[in-house]
Amino acid sequence: MAETAYVPRLRAEYDRSIRGKLTEQFGYANMMQVPRLDKVVLNMGIGEAVNDRKKAELAAADLSLAVAEPSADRLKARAAAAPDSFAGIGRTAGKS
Repeated sequence: MAETAYVPRLRAEYDRSIRGKLTEQFGYANMMQVPRLDKVVLNMGIGEAVNDRKKAELAAADLSLAVAEPSADRLKARAAAAPDSFAGIGRTAGKS
């Protein structure tokens, strides 16, 4: 039994209607000229939640509800890249 692959709603809508409209509007002769939809990135500025973990978790939950999939947890990556981990960057070779 062959299962059909999952196609996101935005991708299906783009392929079904938007791609044709772009072809008509800009007069593309070849379908390979039409811009592709590779990845959609949503960003949410959380301001003061940088210091408050609970506010950051609530913002991530709200974003997950909006897009119907879990958000990537970037807070751990930012904590690992704290300014003190960049102590040696920017120094000239040979000088200490």
